[in-house]
Amino acid sequence: MIQCGPYALHPLETGTFKLDGGAMFGIVPKPLWEKRIAADDRNRIPLAARCLLIQGAGRCIVVDTGIGDTFSDKEQSIFGIDHSTHTLVGSLRAAGVEPEDVTDVVFTHLHFDHSGGAVMQQGDAVVPRFPQATHHVQADHWEAARAPNPKEQNSFRASILDPLAEGVAWTLHDGPGPLMPGIDLIRVDGHSRAQQLVKVRGEDKTCVFVGDLLPTHHHLGDAWTMAYDIDPLQTIDEKARFLRNAVANHWLLLFEHDPDVAAGYVASADDRLRVEPVSVH
Repeated sequence: MIQCGPYALHPLETGTFKLDGGAMFGIVPKPLWEKRIAADDRNRIPLAARCLLIQGAGRCIVVDTGIGDTFSDKEQSIFGIDHSTHTLVGSLRAAGVEPEDVTDVVFTHLHFDHSGGAVMQQGDAVVPRFPQATHHVQADHWEAARAPNPKEQNSFRASILDPLAEGVAWTLHDGPGPLMPGIDLIRVDGHSRAQQLVKVRGEDKTCVFVGDLLPTHHHLGDAWTMAYDIDPLQTIDEKARFLRNAVANHWLLLFEHDPDVAAGYVASADDRLRVEPVSVH
């Protein structure tokens, strides 16, 4: 748990999955990225589906919801989805929270590995997991998710978004700005149109849940971007600007997909950036 101003932050492990290592590191050659994170015999690397619970000021907020458990057996095999150790609901309960206690669900973006846990199977139907919560996303991103471009059409799942569109209250945000007192949204567009990062401000600490701007701490380098990004050059610019602020202002970064590092500070030495991991347990 991390105390940041009036808010208690709990990184939540919700399971793991796997994606192609080449897609996760774009133009970086495999001999380089495999030194940092090993691939399996199908060229997939292990990834966390880590979310964030924010409690305080009368709110109980979940940022992203993991990949969820509504996928077919075939898809579970393709993506190596593993909930044997952690689930979203199990991790919430370990933090003393029931699904009905959640007041807000904030999506960095609506790719299935970030939004899938927001729905669940109920008999033959897929229904919202947090029907009483207000769900938050950027207005431009909602538009992009409902009419996806060819590159992202497999990342946005109607089976997830249709039940949410019909079954929960939404607040659609217009650009960067406050979510609520002490919590701000940062808009970035390189990975997916209008992704929003969540920044929590305290008197002595600022924490940022970095979503897919920095999926792992291995993605600090300029060229270490994902093939999934819709505009890699914009990602490079956004990442450089963000990391300058992170170093200058000593932000604690919370990583969503890093299998080994949940949180860390970015330090600069000899014109190179590195992450200094911080324990969050």
